[in-house]
Parts: sequence; structure tokens; C-alpha cells
Amino acid sequence: MKIVINGFGRIGRTVLRQVLALPEHQAVEVVRINDIAPLETCAYLFQYDSVFGPYPGQVSSGPDSLTVDGRVIPFSAAPDLSTLDLSDVDVVMECTGKADTVEVAERGLKAGATNVLISGPSAAADITLVIGANEEKLGDFRIVSNGSCTTNALAPLLRGLDDAIGVKSGHMTTIHCYTGSQPMVDAPRGPLERSRAGGVSMVPTTTSATKLVGVVLPQLAGRVSGAAVRVPTISVSAVDLTVTLAEPVEAPFNNRLLEIFRDNPVIGFVKDRVVSTDMRTRPESLVLHLPETLEANAHQVRLFGWYDNEWGFSARMIDMARLMAAR
Repeated sequence: MKIVINGFGRIGRTVLRQVLALPEHQAVEVVRINDIAPLETCAYLFQYDSVFGPYPGQVSSGPDSLTVDGRVIPFSAAPDLSTLDLSDVDVVMECTGKADTVEVAERGLKAGATNVLISGPSAAADITLVIGANEEKLGDFRIVSNGSCTTNALAPLLRGLDDAIGVKSGHMTTIHCYTGSQPMVDAPRGPLERSRAGGVSMVPTTTSATKLVGVVLPQLAGRVSGAAVRVPTISVSAVDLTVTLAEPVEAPFNNRLLEIFRDNPVIGFVKDRVVSTDMRTRPESLVLHLPETLEANAHQVRLFGWYDNEWGFSARMIDMARLMAAR
């Protein structure tokens, strides 16, 4: 499978790390990276990462290429992707965060690529898909949104619970690390609370997962509400879900969770008393923290799970790209 990474930010760089480092991705070839930032800067930020640490290999840059462990990857700086020749490309990973219009989302297709996969919510996509929740709806769609990191964590959990037991209602709070959308010092950012320095306060805010769950799982539209609290940590987030189920809850509910999700590749489990940093680079969409499960009453249960919002989401980008290319 040949992919192009358009936008070499947090997700683009993390995708490349996984493709190069993990043996299960040997069949994935990154044939081009496109980013308008200086190549030397992009190479530096790939080599030295504040979250995942230094890349454990050799990284260098030339006039128009990034070289990693001897592998030369062409690098371009086209503001408009449609000006490039991508006729041999299976999937463009659209990671710029700018594909919120059809004109931008279609640029990879106009360049000749077969598919475009957007690394975030986008109304310009043909469909929003989440592995473990609704990927069976892929069909012939060529511009796909991979949703958000929180939607990837929450939707497979809700799908499994609803299929096995039935979800009547629920509320989710994501405890989310700060991101580039927040300022490091107080500065205007739209919503007043999002204008505050992200590294020093817990910031109550909204999450796109509230809307996207109803898009991905229309059978649950209007049944699950959501909110977010941004916290001053640099990586790994959490889902705190209280859900009312159609069938009575039997304690210990963890036995039922293990039964429902035992064979689900995007849902993991942890039994130890861990903290967020212990979950860094976990590839699952969500890792259920079993000691935090609480049976509230006969039909209500509280579930808690961790997700590496960069590493896990990037892993799903690769999985989705494989599905799209395999058609």
C-alpha cells in the first residue's frame, strides 16, 4: 500500500513512526510527505519528540527528501496538493487539519490518488468511519473522515455494549490532555475558557465526540451526551462513561466486559493500578481500566478507559487506510 502524508504535524509524524518501526506495517510505503513548513524543521521535529522521545534511528534531510534509516522519502511543500502527481498513490492521509471544505478534501483525488483519509472530523468527507464501530459502511466512499481520537475511543465501546446488552442512555466526560488548539499563555481562542493557558489549568469545554457518536452510531443518536475537561498533561487522555443499560447489571461487571470485548482488537484492558503515563504508545483505541469499573445500580455502570490520543488514533489511521486500499 502506497500512502502520502499531507501535513507533517502530530498525527503525520506519529503515523510515520509507526510505519517505520512496527513490523506489521512492512507492506505500507510512505511515498511522499507534503508540508509547507521548512524541511529541516520537519526532520528535526520527527527526530526529537517531546512526547515519544528521540527517534531510535538515523534521520537526515536533503534538498527535497527526508531520509530515515537509509529510506529516502520525497518531501514537497505544495500549498495545494492537487498540483502534484499522485497517480500511483492508494491513500492520501490528509493530516493538515484544513480539509473542512470539499475543495480542499478533494485535492488528493484531483492529484490522482485513489482515496483520501482525513485525520479529524470533517463535514467535507463522504462518510465518517470508526474502526470497531461502523467500518462495515465503507462501501465505495473515497473521502473518509477518521473521526476524532475521543470518538475512536468511545464509539467502539458503545457499539459493543449496545450490541450485547442495549444502551438506553449515557454521559461521557473525556479528561483530555492539552493540544495545539490551546494557547500556552492566555490569548484569544474563541470560547473564553479555551483562551486560558493550557498548561496550568483544568479547562471545562466541549468535545466533538458528542455529535460524532450520533453520526457513527445513528441508533444511539440523542442517547449519549458528552463533555470534556482539558488537563495540563502532554499526552494520553481518558474516557469516563456512565451508561444505563437495557439489561440488569450483574457484579462484577468486569466479567461481562471481558466477555464482550475479548476478541475486539481496538479495545484493551489493564488490571493494574496505572496512571496516564503508563498508557503512552498503547495502540488500542481504548484501554479499559478494570479497577475503576463501578456498578452504580441495577441498570447503571461507570466505566473508565485510557487512550493515547496520538498513538492510538494514528494506529487507526493506518488500519483505515488498509481497509480503503484493499477494495
